[in-house]
Amino acid sequence: MIKQTLFSIPLLALAMAQDVSLIPYPRDVYFQNGSFVFSAETSIRYDSRLKNESTLLAAELKRLTGSETRSASEEMKIFFHSEVTLDLDESSTLKPGSYTMTVTPEGVKILGKDPAGVFWGTQTLLQLLPAKTPMETKTADIPALVIKDEPEYGWRGMLLDCGRHFFPLEDLKKFIDQMAFHKLNVLHWHLTEDQGWRIEIKKYPKLTSVGAYRDSTPPYGKRLGDDGKRYGGFYTQDQVKDLVAYAAARHITIVPEIEMPGHAAAAIAAYPELGNTDIPGYAPKVMTRWGVHPYIFAPKEETFTFLENVLTEVCDLFPSTYIHIGGDEAPKDQWKASPFAQQVMKAEGLKDENELQSYFIRRIEKFLASKNRSLVGWDEIQEGGLPKTATMMVWRDVNWAHHALDKGNNVVMAPNAFAYLDHYQHPEAKELAKGAEFEAIGGFLTVDTLYNYDPAAIARNPEEKKRILGVQAQLWTEYMKDWKKVEYMAFPRIAALAEIAWVPAERKIYGSFRKRLEGVMSFYDARGINRAVPDNAVK
Repeated sequence: MIKQTLFSIPLLALAMAQDVSLIPYPRDVYFQNGSFVFSAETSIRYDSRLKNESTLLAAELKRLTGSETRSASEEMKIFFHSEVTLDLDESSTLKPGSYTMTVTPEGVKILGKDPAGVFWGTQTLLQLLPAKTPMETKTADIPALVIKDEPEYGWRGMLLDCGRHFFPLEDLKKFIDQMAFHKLNVLHWHLTEDQGWRIEIKKYPKLTSVGAYRDSTPPYGKRLGDDGKRYGGFYTQDQVKDLVAYAAARHITIVPEIEMPGHAAAAIAAYPELGNTDIPGYAPKVMTRWGVHPYIFAPKEETFTFLENVLTEVCDLFPSTYIHIGGDEAPKDQWKASPFAQQVMKAEGLKDENELQSYFIRRIEKFLASKNRSLVGWDEIQEGGLPKTATMMVWRDVNWAHHALDKGNNVVMAPNAFAYLDHYQHPEAKELAKGAEFEAIGGFLTVDTLYNYDPAAIARNPEEKKRILGVQAQLWTEYMKDWKKVEYMAFPRIAALAEIAWVPAERKIYGSFRKRLEGVMSFYDARGINRAVPDNAVK
């Protein structure tokens, strides 16, 4: 039975007084006397609606203990000497994804508002257990406590760019596991680029036979150089379905991004008729350099038919409510030089090429709505007028968010200055002294800079704050040739993202977070993650 006289310890004092390295830190933690003794004999009892969450927890406990974890639904009257109970409380007044955890000497009970809440509760439990796998000791003590927890934001995202570099499915699954460990719930999967198209579209096989491969790649340290090696790869639709299901089991939504109208050179190289064929020097190819390139989809009916067919297959593969269409960094030079594009502008009463881009985006928005999907795009989608139902992902000056909020649109905060994990995390000279393979695109983003970012700071009133769906960090992979480098750039900064996405800004304390990060990094090390060493300063 839970004692009625619970006590709550302030966050910073708690982190110093208790060895509880939880990231993100729960909303409320109440410590009690005593502890629960966890061992390989600890079993799982679960509500029959939580079979998935029980199975995933059992697999993690087996990895930790080296022993098979027994489990049984509540309907089975099996006696366990030591157990973790998973149950639902749909009457909870907390937010979706919330949970309570009660630890007594008799056992652990995780009670979720929904299955996602139960799952996030199991991730908290795993952070309370030893990082070593298998456990070096036969038992582990979990302090007696009560946790009441809920997320601050519904969109807690990571972007992974597989357009510049292609990563095997098993690495993506490992990444999803680590996102789940930190209660991140959106994987924004960047699948198409000037340098490669990465998703199989059955109606257009050249997108992968041609568009998925480039002739060369700049080596580290030579941004305008060539390695002369053909490079590429793509995900089959069966692989996409596998990954989507893997993520969904862990309550992570995969939001696909199909870039348009710019960043489209690979698609246009595969099907040249989709580009502005009436301009001088037209010769599309899959690009071998990073940066922004001029090839942009032509505003032809043929192009819209192509994009609608592509998006139909994408919608069949991804159950996500949101489909990301890019919309960023779309040079207008080819439209300016194209008599056909100019004719479309005149016929549609568009005053400039920015309005032509918005015309383009509105047509796609209408099509996605017919599929019961919502369009999300980078903040450039508003430059010629923002579609009414679009969600804007803010990556440039955060003041762009004000334009969207003024119009009543929702936003996701993903700012370059605070959330781009392709930036150096130590001074550039210090990183490059370790070798050319430590090259980054530029910029400088430390753990504490990311941690101290407040996604809601741009809200001018409570109503605007409600329309900030959440926050997202970006892993653009021009300078991440393999998974080892992706991990180095992501970890441990991903932990700071997790906390600002889950914990209200007024409850964050960097000193506490930095101490807890030491404990969490032991989990990274136990799982063989190639993490960076963060700045040791506690501020």
